[in-house]
Amino acid sequence: MAREQTRYVCQQCGAVHAKWIGKCEDCGGWNTIVEETVQKVPRGLGGAKGRLAFVDLKGESADAPRRCSGIAEFDRVCGGGLVPGSALLVGGDPGIGKSTLLLQIAASLATGGGLDCAYVSGEESIDQVRLRAHRLGVRGAPVRLAAATSIRDIAGALDRADAPHFVVVDSIQTMYLDQLDSAPGTVGQVRATAQELIRLAKLRGFTLMLVGHVTKDGLIAGPRVLEHMVDTVLYFEGERGHEFRILRAVKNRFGPTDEIGVFEMTDAGLAEVPNPSALFLGERQNPSSGAAVFAGVEGTRPMLVEIQALVAPSTFGTPRRAVVGWDGNRLAMVLAVLEARCGVEFGARDIYLNVAGGLRISEPAADLAVAAALLSALTFEPVAPGAVVFGEIGLSGEVRRVGQADARLKEAAKLGFTSALVPPARGGADPGLEIHAIRHVKDLVARFGDSAPAPPRRAGGRP
Repeated sequence: MAREQTRYVCQQCGAVHAKWIGKCEDCGGWNTIVEETVQKVPRGLGGAKGRLAFVDLKGESADAPRRCSGIAEFDRVCGGGLVPGSALLVGGDPGIGKSTLLLQIAASLATGGGLDCAYVSGEESIDQVRLRAHRLGVRGAPVRLAAATSIRDIAGALDRADAPHFVVVDSIQTMYLDQLDSAPGTVGQVRATAQELIRLAKLRGFTLMLVGHVTKDGLIAGPRVLEHMVDTVLYFEGERGHEFRILRAVKNRFGPTDEIGVFEMTDAGLAEVPNPSALFLGERQNPSSGAAVFAGVEGTRPMLVEIQALVAPSTFGTPRRAVVGWDGNRLAMVLAVLEARCGVEFGARDIYLNVAGGLRISEPAADLAVAAALLSALTFEPVAPGAVVFGEIGLSGEVRRVGQADARLKEAAKLGFTSALVPPARGGADPGLEIHAIRHVKDLVARFGDSAPAPPRRAGGRP
């Protein structure tokens, strides 16, 4: 009998290796190489009569039906509601509120939408889920509960004509398939169990919600193919010291990506925040140095948030750069532009940058607001009262236009702001705001005075 041929395949990038190694040479992943049996392809398939029927690209297709959960922030992120037969993956840090959010969604669909909902927990017992439901005030919702980790048992309950309309599996790392010898949570188990659950969701037409753990880098644990298998990938973000939680879509086959939903963690669960700008600016004090209001856009929603900066003399040979809520590399670029193009010295000072409210900003439009906050902290002069700031800074110091400028200005005017420091606009400005065009960072530096503070003296009397 011929011996079966095996190969070693990376479960993250799909690279094939001749032997097992601890680190994949292609993607750099550790312990991702798994031995697989080579499947022999029958000869003569090229001349066989296939059953695949092609259709023309031109044609009409019905829009995907939607099931609204009744939670507007969640429906916004999903593109207007849940699509039957779709699979969604939700990731987030431990204790951030993933299980709480999904239990509230299931209860809302079962109570308000009249759907048959099931919640399968592999980490908690039924009593623990009931205690959470009692705390959230949804104990009376007609949601069916089960505590199981075997995919064979779960598939037997879902593979039927009267399958539930909405199924939550918490979490995919705890599920196992008895046909594999590996332990639950390994690459092979996560891929195989997710594939079986997604197959059932497509076959029976129910919406599947998978909960995924995240690594220390903030990415969903397991093979990257897991994110390719599902229709929607959602990340639940937030700082433990803040009550705000951000639900962010990074992939959505049935709606826009980079859309966010804002929630507030309370004693009774997660509450929607319909106006995030007012909430993030609610605790803002009178204009003070080192603070600038940035008019940003998250997905399709304009959002105003305060950027805070602190510039202090450094007591060490290497000044410290601490950033919360923004890209540290982007901060280094803005500092380099201010020093090289404008002569503003930051080299001997510690710099601390924070985005108030625990929000994470990734768009380059925040460059000008960060520069304004830094200059304000350096010169001890507040930014113009009632002003919002946005714009992208180039390496030569020019300030470039950003997208959806009109939506940013309208949101600022709605919240009572009176002026804006923005790049030169092509069309007419918003009549409700006084527009100050910033063409170069030198124009911004000039608004804080021509003379900057002298470089601070370090310990020992040296400047």
